[in-house]
Amino acid sequence: MKKVLVAYFSASGTTAQKAKEIAKAVGSDLYEIRPEVPYTSDDLDWMNKNSRSSVEMNDKAFRPALANKDAHIEDYDVILLGFPIWWYVAPTIINSFLESYDFTGKKIVLFATSGGSGFGKTVDGLKASVSSGAEIKEGYLVRSSSDVDKMKKLLESL
Repeated sequence: MKKVLVAYFSASGTTAQKAKEIAKAVGSDLYEIRPEVPYTSDDLDWMNKNSRSSVEMNDKAFRPALANKDAHIEDYDVILLGFPIWWYVAPTIINSFLESYDFTGKKIVLFATSGGSGFGKTVDGLKASVSSGAEIKEGYLVRSSSDVDKMKKLLESL
């Protein structure tokens, strides 16, 4: 049996809720990726070009500092990695997380929440942030319990 970790970043609580549902469904550990400086609602105002999230997402090299770096990735075979879709990709804090650990030999399966957009080029944008010996693949946009079931079936197929 593969040891699974559900790691997630959630700015508004939506992704956290889905991550908890997935972790419960697959019987895995749960880990929250937290920024050193929490996001406020003003930070998340995507209509404002000067909001924190807009500035971060406009600079592909930007890496928000993490509040925690104790995920113990070495203990897991599969990481189900969740986040909201921002500007058609993963928030840059996901790059910060991926660059903080050695994922060699691990399978990373992405899941996301989104108000309407799909994964876009998310996988391509994250590949450079993981160890060359890691496998990273797109999972599902998780909006309902049927999507949680899809993630469970995907995990069982690995």
